Amino acid sequence: MGDAPLSLTEDELRQISDYMRPHLRELVLEMVPPQRPAGIDAQLLERMVRVEEELKTQRELMVERFGFVEKRFESVEKRFESVDKRFESVDKRFEDVQASFGRTQWLMGLGFVMVTAAVTVFGLLA
Repeated sequence: MGDAPLSLTEDELRQISDYMRPHLRELVLEMVPPQRPAGIDAQLLERMVRVEEELKTQRELMVERFGFVEKRFESVEKRFESVDKRFESVDKRFEDVQASFGRTQWLMGLGFVMVTAAVTVFGLLA
């Protein structure tokens, strides 16, 4: 067959147009898949930016609070060190009291020995 130019009248073109009009949308959708509207992507992008900003703010707050907690632990550690020093001083006092008690025991024992010796000597002489 040869390639002869096809000439259509206005009525024939109108009939073809009327026939194709209901099916045209389906044909275009089959050939070109629908794209998402640009507004949705912009909304999602805006939400993502807001979420990232909120996460950044939360991270900064967490770092700040961890700093406060660390300072608190340092103050508690200083308190424990002061309590340890007080216990050391109490231990020294107990050692001093124990040494004093030991001296007192020796002096009392020496006193009993001297009294017993004096009673014995006076008993022998009498």
